[in-house]
Amino acid sequence: MKYFIICILLIPNLLLALGGASGTKTNWEIQGKIGAIKLNPYGLSPLTAIITNGGYELSDIKVSIVPKPNGQALDYNVSDQLAKTHGGIPIFGLYPSYTNTIKVSYTKKFAGKSEKINDEIYKITTAGITLEPSGIMAQTGIPFQSVKILKLEKEFKDRLYLVNNVPGKQLSKGSQSVWNNPIGGAMEWDENSNVFIIDTMGEIRWYFDHDKLMDWDNIYKRGIMMGFRQNEDGALTWGFGQRYVKYDVLGREIFNRKLPLNYIDFSHALDTMPNGHYLLRVASVNVLREDLKNVRSVRDVIIEIDENGNVVDEWRLFEILDPYRSTIIKVLDQGAVCLNIDPSQIGKTLSEADLVKMDTEDKFGDIAGVGVGRNWAHVNSIDYDPSDDSIIISSRHQSAIVKIGRDKKVKWILSAHKGWSDKFKPYLLKPINSQGKSIECKDDFSKCPGFFDAKGGFDFTWTQHTAWRIDSKSDKRYIYITAFDNGDARGAAQAIFADEKYSRAVVYKIDQKNKTVEQIWEYGKQRGKEWFSPVTSLSEYQKDKNSIFVYSATAGMNFDLKNGKSIGEARPEIDEFKWGAKEPSVQIQFFGTGMGYQAMPFDLNKAFK
Repeated sequence: MKYFIICILLIPNLLLALGGASGTKTNWEIQGKIGAIKLNPYGLSPLTAIITNGGYELSDIKVSIVPKPNGQALDYNVSDQLAKTHGGIPIFGLYPSYTNTIKVSYTKKFAGKSEKINDEIYKITTAGITLEPSGIMAQTGIPFQSVKILKLEKEFKDRLYLVNNVPGKQLSKGSQSVWNNPIGGAMEWDENSNVFIIDTMGEIRWYFDHDKLMDWDNIYKRGIMMGFRQNEDGALTWGFGQRYVKYDVLGREIFNRKLPLNYIDFSHALDTMPNGHYLLRVASVNVLREDLKNVRSVRDVIIEIDENGNVVDEWRLFEILDPYRSTIIKVLDQGAVCLNIDPSQIGKTLSEADLVKMDTEDKFGDIAGVGVGRNWAHVNSIDYDPSDDSIIISSRHQSAIVKIGRDKKVKWILSAHKGWSDKFKPYLLKPINSQGKSIECKDDFSKCPGFFDAKGGFDFTWTQHTAWRIDSKSDKRYIYITAFDNGDARGAAQAIFADEKYSRAVVYKIDQKNKTVEQIWEYGKQRGKEWFSPVTSLSEYQKDKNSIFVYSATAGMNFDLKNGKSIGEARPEIDEFKWGAKEPSVQIQFFGTGMGYQAMPFDLNKAFK
């Protein structure tokens, strides 16, 4: 009897040692000569996969995603390093709800012997888009209802475009809490968002399953995803709420960090620096004002963070600029204060008395007001200038693009001169035409002649987004800047009729020595109200094609000033222009997406180099 019991106890251990569930056998389906297919390998990028290496060492990898009929082929090379990182061949650009055909070529090595495999075929079937809708009426498709390719010239047919949209508030998850100790802040600004990549046929080829990234029951792990940039290593950085992150396009986490405890409320901008550091647009967790009130600041602090998450430097804009300049604040359309769209406030503006009342009532937070603790600056982009170790910011609520040095001193201000105090007047740029002659403007440079004026015209930006340096065309003296001039409060006033408003993509040339600025290109004025984007949007130079990329993210979303309501739904539009061209080479419109935010070309080869 004892012998029998001992056998029962020993036999299971013996079986496990010989091989079984943890042994050498594999039974995954293998289509080719290496390993099995792992779909959505990190759980965040459903239209990606890995063809696992099967135990072989892989090199010289080339991948082709066979297009649908009349579709866009995707071809890219994979570095040996990435093959080791992912344990096989990374596959990107699969069509959703489709049996995809993939061709791969590679060299496999085992036991000192190498074999070259050419055009091996794999089949991968994908599910549909699983992004969650926001619940608003304007979003009739996920992530959009339809796309129209209005124009596509052959030089741009290989483009991929990353799109980051913010369709609207989602009651079940975001926007249900506020910062209140100290008072102020913008934590409630954590609505639904999405990011996806389309090809030039309008087909979705990638998206990020953001809902799996968020923890909607944790205030430190939720928020609008914003500030997407593709880094030199091909991976994507962005931020949301109280975090900033970096992931590759297969969904592999490189880092996911909470903001340093001294700062809150990331949004809009995360810029990469040549030294591997990051510039983030955040806010201060606690500011002691001159009136001895402790408040959280709002969208007015820039921090530099090193690769380990340490804060290297900070730019406290409420100490560098004038948080009480109210020239633009008072004429903003309160129905379209960036993403805080409130149709009941359309056509309304603020008075000096309104601003004073805010202070007496302790009204703080993400509102258009003056002073620390209110959204007086609304910085929506940061860019680093390596020529003199400075930063360039876009302040929407000041209608100003400002360059600030490492010493926290203003270098120049690209803005209408109206409302700036004597302290800042020496830094205000003066407009000139192409012959270098001064351009005459009225009302303290707030009303300038049109660009197409025979005498040489000009206009400043108004409630603009994304002011970025064109590095390849700039030097230590001359800087070329792209910006999206949204156009609300143009001329430091509200238009009498909504139909009069227009937006522009614009390029400026700044002479930093002489403190002058020349407008060298614009687009959008001729499109009028159909292209007018009251909020969001982007304009950026693209070195690879010597082009200007533009995303008019809320085109068509106009307002009825008389009746105080929005008219028309946003129809985001991608346009890309050859340098200096008056008309776009690419024109793509989205329908049923809700509100757009930003978009940009995506470099496939950089992602897998």
